[in-house]
Amino acid sequence: MKKNKISKNWINRQKKDIYVRQSKIEGFRSRAIYKLKEIDEKFKIFKQVNSVVDLGAAPGSWSQYAATRVKSEKILSIDLLKFEKIKNSHQIIGDFTDEKYKNKIREYFGKKIDLIISDMAVNTIGNKDIDSIVTGELCMDAMNFAIGELEKNGIFISKLFMGSSFNEIVALAKKYFKEVRVFKPLASRKNSKETFIVCKFLR
Repeated sequence: MKKNKISKNWINRQKKDIYVRQSKIEGFRSRAIYKLKEIDEKFKIFKQVNSVVDLGAAPGSWSQYAATRVKSEKILSIDLLKFEKIKNSHQIIGDFTDEKYKNKIREYFGKKIDLIISDMAVNTIGNKDIDSIVTGELCMDAMNFAIGELEKNGIFISKLFMGSSFNEIVALAKKYFKEVRVFKPLASRKNSKETFIVCKFLR
């Protein structure tokens, strides 16, 4: 009974959500596209970018947006879940945290990368502290990968949740990047603890 109530509430929320409606009108796969669009408009993350890695890409709206902003070179999208292929993007289905798949990314580009974006998050269990810690671990893993694979002037964007690991993640970012900002797009739901860290220019 409780599960049915939660499902109905989710459906009703989706119907009322202007970003859900807008994504359908514009042909994007999810409302998440508007989070990345806001980040791009504020921080100009796609300026002079020719190579992009989208971590946790499914269902693919961030890669769809990247494909509208990057007209040359390469976009790679990776996720554990299968999702429909995106035009002008190379797809990998696999676990990014597995070194095997990190090597596949390295092999595909064969050089340093301009932009790494991550909307990775675990399925939340309702315990905000645990959700924050586990998603924070994904963010740290993505950041450590970015530190080794980005161009000197490269950019790293990642979702993270406000919580116990937040300060540790920001401190690590400031150690390795010259510019670090934390930004919550308007497209993020007000009751969500998610925010995004924007890191530019390796030290």
